[in-house]
Amino acid sequence: MSADLHRDAVVADTHNDLLMAVTARPPGQWAAFFRERWLPQLREGGVNLQVLPVFVDDQYRPEGALRQTLRMIECAHTLAEGNADAVRLCVNGTQIDEALGEDRIALVLALESAPGLDASVELLPTLHRLGVRVASIAHWGRTALADGSGEDATGSRLTAAGVAAVREMERLGMIFDVSHLGASGVGHVLELATRPVMATHSSARALREHHRNLTDDQIRAIAATGGVVCVNFLAAFLSEDPAEYTVDRLVDHIEHVVSVGGIDHVGLGPDFVREVMHDVTPPCCEGFSYSGVDALAAVPGLAGPSGLPLVTDALLKHGFADEEIVKILGGNVLRLFRAELGVPA
Repeated sequence: MSADLHRDAVVADTHNDLLMAVTARPPGQWAAFFRERWLPQLREGGVNLQVLPVFVDDQYRPEGALRQTLRMIECAHTLAEGNADAVRLCVNGTQIDEALGEDRIALVLALESAPGLDASVELLPTLHRLGVRVASIAHWGRTALADGSGEDATGSRLTAAGVAAVREMERLGMIFDVSHLGASGVGHVLELATRPVMATHSSARALREHHRNLTDDQIRAIAATGGVVCVNFLAAFLSEDPAEYTVDRLVDHIEHVVSVGGIDHVGLGPDFVREVMHDVTPPCCEGFSYSGVDALAAVPGLAGPSGLPLVTDALLKHGFADEEIVKILGGNVLRLFRAELGVPA
């Protein structure tokens, strides 16, 4: 039965922006808000391993970016300490395994585009000490380290500081995340990488032509490093046609990544933002879009983590074997994190 398979598997979600919603509350409410609003959804969805990106919204950039970065990291520690019976903030594979063995959700901190860093690569060890274990260096636009995919027309590779960041992350045991990075930057990272890299939330460009999605060559190259491509659930990245905003279309993207990169190199990076956007966006701005993408459009049933069992159902219907589904749901990410997370060069 799919319910048994989903329950018994390790389910890893490599991108949920819930920290944005939690941090929007007063600090004294952080732990309780997480327990009341998000923990039930994670439990219902069977999530065992949750990557928490630190995304600094435009209103804090550039002057307040580092302050908001630290505030969100503190929020992650606070909600973990306030819900220690249910979750644990983990910095290596051993701690993840301990959390899973105790039926606690393993939380892993990630930086998304790292605007608080700017070109100060010497701060990466500081952020590492605070628990950050995954990081990307660009979002849609330009940073001091690289160009995001929205700037693909520039053909830009990493800056000198961006190259130094890759080297420092590899030294520290922080996993490099290529999601959102411009095409030339992805190629540059893959030239430089001596350790596995991952895409925490990127779908297949062969099925949906969008700069946020990965080409087949990029998927192959990420797999060749030993990394994992975690497929984004955001409806606008799955298809241009709203009629195809379906779980089956999501599985089409998973199947494509498997066919190109192999069954050992695919995972789930849902990018559940609908509830977060409702929480942090004023009523004046309903119908929110980001660079022309409708961020509120969701696959029916998959607007949040509670719907994740639907993915297991769909994978079974598409003919995936149980052992393949276990890898897709989280086994591949768990393998990568056990081998690389917090392990210094």
